[in-house]
Amino acid sequence: MKPLISVIIPTYNRPRLLTECLQALALDPYKNLEVIVVNDAGIDPTPVIEPLLDLLKVTIVSLPINRGHVYARNRGLEQAQGDMIMLCDDDDIILPGHIARMVQSYRPDQDTLLYSDVEIVTYTHARGHREPMARQAFAFDFDKSLLQKWNIIISSGILYPHRLHEQIGIFDEDMRDYWDWDFFLRVADIGSLRRIPFADVLYFVSAAGENLSSHPVAMQKSLTRFQKKHDLGTLPVSSFLLMTKEPSLSPFRKPSCVTWNGILDFS
Repeated sequence: MKPLISVIIPTYNRPRLLTECLQALALDPYKNLEVIVVNDAGIDPTPVIEPLLDLLKVTIVSLPINRGHVYARNRGLEQAQGDMIMLCDDDDIILPGHIARMVQSYRPDQDTLLYSDVEIVTYTHARGHREPMARQAFAFDFDKSLLQKWNIIISSGILYPHRLHEQIGIFDEDMRDYWDWDFFLRVADIGSLRRIPFADVLYFVSAAGENLSSHPVAMQKSLTRFQKKHDLGTLPVSSFLLMTKEPSLSPFRKPSCVTWNGILDFS
């Protein structure tokens, strides 16, 4: 029997982007999934979600106070009924076919967590839509020593068993901007992470600098807290986009199978 997958999506006042995210999920051939949209005290996402209810099973969790995306993910975990968990940001896109590929690739007796390659897409706003300007594959094999220096995994599209949280706890809300890196290091301490070499998740970076990760200097406080927690010493302030241009990472970059046709239309 195919496992139930819980896709957790925190959102805050980005209905148009959330629409694209959900439309792409609805096209995935893997249908045994539930989508949990956690509204972090933003505008009501119901009008965005209702037109898709014939295609997706969606649960809306509405938070009364804005507490941030890490807190929102943890509230989504509380509602998740799935055997497996997949994460996604509301401005990212899990391309159709990704969920099916990840489930087929998962080895219960060997894998603790699967992650895929990602395309980082720089965009600008045009005619009410995102207009892609440039795209760059983000692909690194798992290496714990490298993970202790750089966050080589993007969280959107990862797949892991729900029961993993019984072993390592929920996402650490004190880590804020580095909650995902912290999570991956905690997983690496007790299990196995494996890369699937398909770039079938899109991670968007605004050319106008609207993404949190486009302001790495503002993330220094969280980085210092993260460094102390894992006793890692001084780490560079960076972002996924900057990492694609980082010379010291060149030997570690891997080729990837790119699946996106460059068109942002999943209606």
